[in-house]
Amino acid sequence: MTAPLALDPARTALVLVDLMDRIVALPLAPRKGTDVLATCVDLASVCRSAGALVVLIRVERPHVAEQPAGSALAEGLSRDGDLEIVKRTIGGFQGTGLDDRLRQRGVTTLVFGGIATNLGVESTARAAGDLGYDLVFVEDAMTAFTAPEHEASVRLDFPRLGTVISSPEVKFTN
Repeated sequence: MTAPLALDPARTALVLVDLMDRIVALPLAPRKGTDVLATCVDLASVCRSAGALVVLIRVERPHVAEQPAGSALAEGLSRDGDLEIVKRTIGGFQGTGLDDRLRQRGVTTLVFGGIATNLGVESTARAAGDLGYDLVFVEDAMTAFTAPEHEASVRLDFPRLGTVISSPEVKFTN
């Protein structure tokens, strides 16, 4: 039996990827984007209450004068004190300064959720792993364009990169 995961809030950041209205509204599986958003809002509240950093990553299309409608973070997600990162690639580290900002805060563990499991979430997580962060994946806080894509990441890839848990298992020390 594996011991329950106990996260240090001072060294942990919740990283939520691409929770924007235009992405949340897409046809997704194995769960709807609105369900993932609700889980992520609750998860962010738990993390903030414990004193952990919440990082909200959203994508902007490069080289366009105006972003498509629905490109802001979903309403109700962001709070004062959160770190908002704008990416222009699939992953959240390339050219964003995210690594420096996390290291300045002493963060060593990243807890992931968002859309899409096998794209933005996995790409950001792979870069984080390469940078030496400990990784935790909250399976019910993410979804993909198809259930098989989600399942491949969660069942095959993520266990090789870190720990896969469900949202009720996110617990902090202290």
